[in-house]
Amino acid sequence: MTTVLLLGASGFLGGHVRQALAPFATLHCPTRAELDLVRCDVAELAALLRTVRPSTVVNCGGRLSGDGAELVLANTAGTAKLVEAIGAVAPGTRLVRLGSAAEYGSVPHGHAACEDDPAVPVSEYGVSQLAATRLVELAGAAGRVDGVVLRVFNPIGPGLPAETVLGRAAALLGAARATAATGISMGPLTAYRDFVDVRDVASAVVAAVRAPVLPERVYNVASGSAVPTRDAVRLLAETAGFTGEIREDLPAPGRSAAVGWMCGDVRRAGRLLGWAPAYDLVDSVKAVWSSRADGTTRPNL
Repeated sequence: MTTVLLLGASGFLGGHVRQALAPFATLHCPTRAELDLVRCDVAELAALLRTVRPSTVVNCGGRLSGDGAELVLANTAGTAKLVEAIGAVAPGTRLVRLGSAAEYGSVPHGHAACEDDPAVPVSEYGVSQLAATRLVELAGAAGRVDGVVLRVFNPIGPGLPAETVLGRAAALLGAARATAATGISMGPLTAYRDFVDVRDVASAVVAAVRAPVLPERVYNVASGSAVPTRDAVRLLAETAGFTGEIREDLPAPGRSAAVGWMCGDVRRAGRLLGWAPAYDLVDSVKAVWSSRADGTTRPNL
């Protein structure tokens, strides 16, 4: 079995990736107390790599919110440290990093973004993610790492954290049901989003880990279709049995407020990784609500 060093295994994405990789790999999953990519230095990472000697490093960690400095430290600087440590200890080791659709920035309505499209992020979060992707691409071209970025669109599914729009909706709906409230308040829900199931994200990571060769450095991981966020929230409300008002009277979140449409072209991943999404929106939304009812929501670490 291959040996994988999995970072961020306790988070929303990382927990599902851990479960999906378990049948195929010997996993080493340090906790944040054992290794914090924000606070550690390259020497600490290098020491861990010498101890574990992984054939692949998978980084599911990072930050969704915060100011520019916090986002760069978590998403960009952490990636830089990984690249430096791998290049020093075991050049050519595979590095699988989870990126974000926010790297694309504003996409024309109706267009499915593909990996060769211009990446012009419009948020600090997107900038921090794109900078990390470029570091992986440059290190891969130089032979320092066998690096690949899975550009994840809007992940949803069991354990969805409240930092995301559907996660917030689920938390609000749960509270409304508990208090018999007649409505909930959210930000604008007019944007179209490509919601991809977190279990599909995990299977894409497995495909990237197990692929003998990675001909490209960036792969979209998406459902391949966009839906109005309002429709997804209403579907969640129906699943929760909530019949009250869904008001859109709060400010839009800064992370994606300027992007009215986002959809991913997944043909490259299908052609080169043999990956395709398996869950539809109804399956994913049902899993969001049922996991919340079970108390299995997780922070996105």
